[in-house]
Amino acid sequence: MEYTIVNMTDKNVNDLTKYFDRIVLKIIERLDITQPYCFSVIFIDDKKIKEINNNYRHKNTVTDVISFAALDGAEDFELDIEEIELGDIFISVEAIERQAKEYGHSVIREASFLFTHGLLHLLGYDHQDTDGEITMFNLQDIILDDIIKR
Repeated sequence: MEYTIVNMTDKNVNDLTKYFDRIVLKIIERLDITQPYCFSVIFIDDKKIKEINNNYRHKNTVTDVISFAALDGAEDFELDIEEIELGDIFISVEAIERQAKEYGHSVIREASFLFTHGLLHLLGYDHQDTDGEITMFNLQDIILDDIIKR
């Protein structure tokens, strides 16, 4: 599973890739993924994520992460391409810093959590109901706790 990082901020996010690489490998292993997926992670600021949240979700508030699944709602079909595009994950760097302080853990842990959360959304997981929330959040903990402690 390949991913591209786009940093649209002045914050340094280069140190995160070694954690993201481990998360991707853990997700591949845990979910037994065999298809060649790719996706993008875009780091933005609170102003931009609020604008995206308002435009696409009609919520005029700042959020921490938004995922746009490329295959969301798509019918099952056979693709004859080298990689399947999962979509894009937008993460607010300001939310990473703010929430790391709020939850009392490192910026790396918070960025890794938001990355994992966004990627699970791209892979079809959701937390719209209690069962989905329990499944998704338990999976996040299993993936992250081996990689970076709280």
